Amino acid sequence: MQTLPQSTEPRVVVSPDFEWDGQDAYLFDIDGTLLRSRDRIHIESVALSVQRVTGFEITLAGVRLAGNTDTAILREACRQAGIPGEVMEAQTEAILEAMCATVAERRHELDLVKMPGVEEVLRHLARRGALLGVATGNLEMIGWIKIEQAGLREWFRFGGFSDHLPVRAELVAQAAQKARELTAGEKICVVGDTPRDIEAARANSLSVIAVATGNSSFDELAACEPDVCTTSLADLLALKKSASTTGGGFKSEPGL
Repeated sequence: MQTLPQSTEPRVVVSPDFEWDGQDAYLFDIDGTLLRSRDRIHIESVALSVQRVTGFEITLAGVRLAGNTDTAILREACRQAGIPGEVMEAQTEAILEAMCATVAERRHELDLVKMPGVEEVLRHLARRGALLGVATGNLEMIGWIKIEQAGLREWFRFGGFSDHLPVRAELVAQAAQKARELTAGEKICVVGDTPRDIEAARANSLSVIAVATGNSSFDELAACEPDVCTTSLADLLALKKSASTTGGGFKSEPGL
């Protein structure tokens, strides 16, 4: 599994007194945060599954994908296509199952690349005793397939997915509740790459680390005032190692 090379100047902003690697549990987004898909298998499964199940044709043109959820994307695309609500109500479950089956059948064709520093940060957090989970807009089967194909499954014990939760804040809440059930700690941190990840974390009173490895820029994410904003997880960990080596504190940009 290839790791995407670093392509931007390192930038990190850390809120005062926030210990980014001292939380009890972490909820990682998948696409844009842990990995990137260089194929279109998952995306194309939506329209293909709708056509197979209902006979209607849809397009994802005009539907915002970044930070969205599979179920919300499906609903919006079908609404744009004018598919009757009663058809969707009756067929949504079958469409979601068809999407999962399509990705599962083509799992070995997935072209995935890990984001910089992902494995190193997961190892670092695990060594510090943190509980690691995912909170993603992917359907559960699709999310785990991506993680497994990327070679990251060993790190994660649980997750929150969009199968029955089209609103990201709700699936984050579900994942946070699972984290509380698995650990006695209350410090739970979301890690994501879009403003929607930050909004979902704040809606649940959770801390959040924003990484500019998806479609949102560093400045766009920093404007949402996450607890940490970094160009990549690799840069965040490098700053930690630098501080440990020199004996100094974090050297980050002012602003949060």
